[in-house]
Amino acid sequence: MTDRPAFDRRAFLAALGSAGVGSLAGCSALGGDSTETTNTAAPTERVDADVARDLAARFAPTLYFDADETWFPTDPRAYASDRDGETVVDGFDALDGYHATQRETGERAPEPTVFYNVVGYEGSSLTAVQYWFYSVFDQFTTNFHWHDWEVLHVFVDTAGDEPVPQLYVASSHARSVPNNEFLDPDPARPPRVLSELGSHSSALSLNDRADRFQRLPTGGTFADITNRAFDRIEDAAEIPIAYGLPRDEGARLPYVVPELDGAPVYEDERLPSVTRESLVSEALTVRSFDALSSPPTDLPARSTGLVFGPEAADDDGDAADADADPAADADIEYALAPASEVEHITEFTGPQLSFEFSVPGFVEDAIASHLTTTSAPWSQPRYADPAADITDPTHRTALAERYDVVDEPSTLNTLFVRVTEAVTDADAPDGEGVTTRESGVESVLLLESDPEAAPTFGGLGVLRDVPAGDHRLTVNGAGSAPHGETVRVGDAGSGSASASETESSPDDGDGGDETLVTAGVDGEIPLVARASATKVEVDADGTDRDLTALALEDDFGGRLYDAPLSGPDAVYVHRGGAYTVEVRDSDDEVGAFRVNPDPDTGAAGGASDSDTDSDSDTDTGPAPASIPSVRIDEPRTGKASLATFLADITAETAAAVAAVDGGDGDDADGSDDSAGAATSGDSDDAGTPDDAPETSTGGGQANAVRGLAQALESVAEAARRAAERAEAGDRGRADESLDTVASRLERVAERLAEARGELPGSLSRATDRRLEQARRRSEQARAADAL
Repeated sequence: MTDRPAFDRRAFLAALGSAGVGSLAGCSALGGDSTETTNTAAPTERVDADVARDLAARFAPTLYFDADETWFPTDPRAYASDRDGETVVDGFDALDGYHATQRETGERAPEPTVFYNVVGYEGSSLTAVQYWFYSVFDQFTTNFHWHDWEVLHVFVDTAGDEPVPQLYVASSHARSVPNNEFLDPDPARPPRVLSELGSHSSALSLNDRADRFQRLPTGGTFADITNRAFDRIEDAAEIPIAYGLPRDEGARLPYVVPELDGAPVYEDERLPSVTRESLVSEALTVRSFDALSSPPTDLPARSTGLVFGPEAADDDGDAADADADPAADADIEYALAPASEVEHITEFTGPQLSFEFSVPGFVEDAIASHLTTTSAPWSQPRYADPAADITDPTHRTALAERYDVVDEPSTLNTLFVRVTEAVTDADAPDGEGVTTRESGVESVLLLESDPEAAPTFGGLGVLRDVPAGDHRLTVNGAGSAPHGETVRVGDAGSGSASASETESSPDDGDGGDETLVTAGVDGEIPLVARASATKVEVDADGTDRDLTALALEDDFGGRLYDAPLSGPDAVYVHRGGAYTVEVRDSDDEVGAFRVNPDPDTGAAGGASDSDTDSDSDTDTGPAPASIPSVRIDEPRTGKASLATFLADITAETAAAVAAVDGGDGDDADGSDDSAGAATSGDSDDAGTPDDAPETSTGGGQANAVRGLAQALESVAEAARRAAERAEAGDRGRADESLDTVASRLERVAERLAEARGELPGSLSRATDRRLEQARRRSEQARAADAL
């Protein structure tokens, strides 16, 4: 058995940290550093200081914070120090100093400050006003870090007497996640920013619901973003693609506690002023994603706390713009200061923090950590070129049409997934079928080839600008078993086929070419509560075929996993399902294997692990110590594999049908000879299904059920003979047995029609599904070249 190498994110991210780069979700100080996709056509220059001040005051935003927020926008100069002749802000100094000031002064928001930077594009009337918000710490679901810089870009046209806003861009969770953007906002209504708890990711609020994020137009008002929707993904066709504010949209978002040197950060002796109460509320926090048996259901929704507004007068004593939100509506007034006053700070420092992030391996889950520093805004390309931060292609196209200084959007790959939850299906026999439902808990996406984790929003996950090649995608959620799969991404714009669905959208005037890659099955990835999970392991080592793909489907839930395969792999499934595992090799030959976890004991067939605590889909108690597993060693493709599968699935169904008859002792004469005659000797190869003995008609519908069970068992026997003959290399006789299987499956269909009235509805539906799958696998077996 060979494990897939553990992904050492700590070493990888530490290397990045030595370069002074922050590159994680929630660390929005990144971005704009891709010269290939984000550069604009013209340079920028700082505008006159008085003009910049007027513009900054004109569009200064009102900021709405969560009731549980701790770290508000402040001035980092209070925590600066000299290091080798350079000015730096140390993470310990900033975090502890901030909370010390809170305690000493009684102020919840010491030194409230927003910094502005205003640049104009040379030879154009397009000007960008940037508002930068500094917080001393970031604590979120996907990562945490010392220092946090967030930004709001306001693009304005200054050609007329009054500046006219063209586009608002509010920073989301890093470059890979689309920002929250609004094209052509109302000039009379300055922007409002809703800051996400802990991470300070910025959502927009521009309609009449001042402190709420509204993704779609409802109630007679417009949406707060104008980001486009994916018009080729059914489940996301009407959903604007941007991060938004999940807790404001009814989603549950668990936070985790940052650790330093193996202990919670608030226990570090270098942070005497930091307590547990300094962090995100315990009501929203889990100690680790793996600490729960299932996703949490009792996390509180977002509620609005402090509101920040710009100072009522500028430095000259002039009144603020009359159209701005009145200062009286704000709990706290912030100082509006030019960013040039803090550009002398060269670095924001701090050691790496860590938290648990499970990356599915073949046998064990690896633990990964995240980088915890951020770069200064003025060291980033988007500081001088704000258009580099426009993430929506339609918005970039709109500005490019109006201003020659903005480039059209470049071609890029966008990875899309919809994360759902696998649960038992009420229409299936007990323990023999699952379905998927919308997940109320947000998850985390991680490409192991990229040091950036990203949260979902409303269950949707989007990663932009994914390079071509093979990537290992991990999806993790609190209380859920992690999901991992290989995603094959072609060159952007090529529309090249891959194991994942890949589509190329040509330029239609609304944006640049975009290749949309969907992971999972048709873009859907179902997670499983840890208490209900079984790990299905597939080890291709030792096989004589080059296996290239792995798929898994449930009798009721359909296909749940379909991804490229290159070596050992594992899939977490719900114990309450009945599954077919399919492998495919480089010659396009197929192999299939039946997997039936035991929903009652928590142990799966062939597993030796201890039982889990509960099979409940809503149990939120402690997670099981281990997840049981089923292992498929040396999975083969070809006739023998498929014939064995046919024998397994028909025998399984025969046993379920026979259990309905229950051996009630009311047998009609002749009822005992049918199965034996059908399964003895070589009679299955000698003729058609009509040659098989008939079930006695005495006993009516009860005999119909018995006849169905016997017909299924006769198929299973013929399939076993086909497998034996294929194993022996006798292709001719194996095909004869497979012809018999196909014929007898038709007799099964007839018997099912006769017995349907006596079967429980769930078993009748399950038999339909398994009969259809048996037909499909029978055709594959007969067509297979490999034995």
